[in-house]
Amino acid sequence: MIDKRVIEQVVAEQQAELIALQDLELCTRKEENDIDLDSNLAQVIIGVRRSGKSTLCYNVLKKCHDNFAYVNFDDERFTDMQTDDLNAVLEILYKVYGDFKYLFLDEIQNIEGWHLFVNRLLRQRMRIVVTGSNAKLLSGELATHLTGRNNQIELYPFSFADWCHCKGIDVKSKTTKAEALRRASFDEYLKKGGFPELLNVKNSTRYISNLVNNILKRDIEQRHKIKYVEAFEQLAHHLMNIAPTIITENELASAVGLKSNHTVNNYITFLKEAYLVLGLRRFSTKSRQRIRFEKVYPIDVALMDGRPDAFACENVGWRLETIVYIELLRRNRPINRDVYYYKNSNGYEADFVVCRDNIVEEIYQVSYDISNDKTRKRELRGLLTASKETRCTNLYLITDFHREEIVVDDKTIQIIPAYEWLIE
Repeated sequence: MIDKRVIEQVVAEQQAELIALQDLELCTRKEENDIDLDSNLAQVIIGVRRSGKSTLCYNVLKKCHDNFAYVNFDDERFTDMQTDDLNAVLEILYKVYGDFKYLFLDEIQNIEGWHLFVNRLLRQRMRIVVTGSNAKLLSGELATHLTGRNNQIELYPFSFADWCHCKGIDVKSKTTKAEALRRASFDEYLKKGGFPELLNVKNSTRYISNLVNNILKRDIEQRHKIKYVEAFEQLAHHLMNIAPTIITENELASAVGLKSNHTVNNYITFLKEAYLVLGLRRFSTKSRQRIRFEKVYPIDVALMDGRPDAFACENVGWRLETIVYIELLRRNRPINRDVYYYKNSNGYEADFVVCRDNIVEEIYQVSYDISNDKTRKRELRGLLTASKETRCTNLYLITDFHREEIVVDDKTIQIIPAYEWLIE
């Protein structure tokens, strides 16, 4: 059992941190609209560390003008906290905050058995907001113990629209000046990535290095008791160096000195659960084909070369592809649409196909620069091949700055600059 005096000290310090935020102008994000504080369901916000989950929840709770209590379990003084300590935490929260209508539990997945505590409070009609940065521990417990009693919201690092909003960039004006500023801002976003704190951090390499180390060591190695720590960390950095890439277990095992493909797959699963990387499955009507040849992408382009010794080249095409994929997830997962990549037996490829059930509704190709005729023809050929096989006619080619509507083989293709498409 943790001493109540320690709990009270932590809660009081965290309350002081909240009070300090009151006079700050914090960025608002569209995901705030997905949080329903009037619901009897637990509102669960899940995503990578430092993606802005706490700020998102704070903004929503602040606007409701009702009392709320807050505790962040990602504190070293809570390392040994058990389920039995959670009632003491609740008691201290009432002592520090008085009566409250809403309870904000930050990084609750650190406490084993947290779902029992939340379930009890839901039965008592308390409104609960929960955040976490591990997909399995949160989603798995939710699916098992809070079935039908939660509203789950995934949060990614800043979208380009968020980035523009926080930097005061006009996203609506059609003037030459406004468009030039948007494009310049996108060039910065393409390089820096979307972690909110990078807007104000001078040494981004140190920031990203610390973030990655925290995720690897605290969220994965300690939690899963990783046996081959050095090989695991090499695998994580190697994937971020070469992403986006198709997973080939034999090659990865050989590259980092692991003997088992099973171990490689487990390690990649842990990286995905912690939202350090994202998986993308191959499009196929056959389930067996969909679970093979998975691609992985970093959760943000800052991870591609923002780490010490990353030694990654500045491939803007890969960076743009990663940004488009994450934006497609933002737009489509909340409305129950899935995203895949397309590749047929002849090697023709389309970067992304968006499906609802078994119907393909949109196909996207991403190419930073299509001024080269060979590149342009290759990208269009992949789109048209995917269109023919899937019978989808909503075709898009996302580029750096090219804008055009063309008709090829009686099919209309929208060629759109990324800095426009991302703020639609």
